[in-house]
Amino acid sequence: MTERGRLAASPWLARGLAILAGAGAGLAQPPFGFLPGLLGYALLLALLDRAGAERPLRSASLRGWLAGLGYFAPSLWWLAEPFQVNAAEQGWMAPFAVAIVTAGMALFWGFAALLFRLLGARGVLRVFVFAGAFAGLEFLRGHVLSGFPWDLAGETWPAGSPVSQTAALVGAYGLTWITLALAAAPAVVGEGWRGRGFVAASAGVLVALYAWGVVRLAAAPPTDPAAPMVRIVQADVRQESKYDRRVFSSIVARYVALTKAPAARMPDVVIWPEGAIPDAIEDYLADGTWTKTDILAALQPGQILIFGGYRYGDATSDPPVVFNSLLALRRDPDGFTRLGLYDKFRLVPFGEFLPFDKLAGELGIKTFVHVGDGFTAGPRPRPMAFRGLPPFQPLICYEALYPGFTREGAAAAHVRPAWIVNVSNDAWFGATSGPLQHLNIASYRAIEEGLPMVRATPTGVSAMIDAFGRPLASLPEGALGVIDRPLPPALADTPFRTLGDLPFWGLMAVSAAASLLARRRA
Repeated sequence: MTERGRLAASPWLARGLAILAGAGAGLAQPPFGFLPGLLGYALLLALLDRAGAERPLRSASLRGWLAGLGYFAPSLWWLAEPFQVNAAEQGWMAPFAVAIVTAGMALFWGFAALLFRLLGARGVLRVFVFAGAFAGLEFLRGHVLSGFPWDLAGETWPAGSPVSQTAALVGAYGLTWITLALAAAPAVVGEGWRGRGFVAASAGVLVALYAWGVVRLAAAPPTDPAAPMVRIVQADVRQESKYDRRVFSSIVARYVALTKAPAARMPDVVIWPEGAIPDAIEDYLADGTWTKTDILAALQPGQILIFGGYRYGDATSDPPVVFNSLLALRRDPDGFTRLGLYDKFRLVPFGEFLPFDKLAGELGIKTFVHVGDGFTAGPRPRPMAFRGLPPFQPLICYEALYPGFTREGAAAAHVRPAWIVNVSNDAWFGATSGPLQHLNIASYRAIEEGLPMVRATPTGVSAMIDAFGRPLASLPEGALGVIDRPLPPALADTPFRTLGDLPFWGLMAVSAAASLLARRRA
């Protein structure tokens, strides 16, 4: 019996192979880094080609969904960790949350598989159709209900590696299309000389991308030792301890001690992570409080403190308006001067806000998910510019997942930032693969924009990242300490910075043309 016949005769074998295909692609993602797993896309393409003869669309969508389950299970298992912060009340929800989110994300793969079969492409050009269908649904996954672009296929390549530099040309979504096309190409190797030639050409493209990346990295400019000195503070404060008022003073003491730790050169700017001090900003920085006195004493006149925390926009309203914010203060001889304020724009659905809040409240879902009234979204991000530091783009936690945020902010303000500040609270992830995945994803924003990134988290991974996405210095998970580094240089405008997602849509047009051409040939 042929392979096609075996798969048709044994649908359970095909379903198992679909899960295996997705798992292979998922394990190729950092921090696992099993890059041969990318061949899972080729296996998935072969499985979709051989979807059941009686109900091919139903069979294809099921196989795509099962592959999505295999992909997102190793990528998203860390979602159970936030529920362990209050395990007594919320721990029981962890397996349900992981299962629901994984199954929901896998639906995008199911729809992509359905779209691929609906287009009915044949021949070697169907590789481009496959890449377009899945890249298009990944783009949609990054935008529906504020989006969740976690572990895009294009971000499989470790940030800072030669192939990852392609994101400077086409962005993460464009690199997703390219990665899918290259990884799926081996599925057509058995189709005569056309198939073998297509696979050989795909291998040549991969080698060319790698070589271009090597050349680009070799031309990296050196860091100017006179550039602003940045101190990144990682206090190793676990999420569960933030809800214990008995340790509040010790948390403040950690940040104060690390801020004023001796250095060969006094830092020009000190950066604390998102939610560094577990209290409202206006409370712990109020005049006459011991917290403000201690924080002031930790800084030298002229030093700038950038940190994340929550604040009240209107505490008298019902419900109160609360923002997840980033604040920049300068230490002056007579106290603090506020230099800039940014309120988080892209909030985490079901974490910082509840979609369809009013309806969810009427149905009782709001109480079930423990979101409360959540945060209020601020205006779209723009660079922060003030005397004493090069302009920078603030990104709070989750916002570093989104390609184009910095580019859009610069266009709106007509100011190109010189660096990116990403304050994050990865303590929610615990000691899982989540912080390492988040670091890799965030580093792609540096590659796309050609800008260095300073990343501060309470428990790791904090890092100074250059404009090529490479961590020049980092503090691992569970470490307590500081990073003192001069700010790396920014690069000239990248093609992605200039064109945005236009290259991605150009690649999608290639998929559309390939579908039409393949159907005409058939």
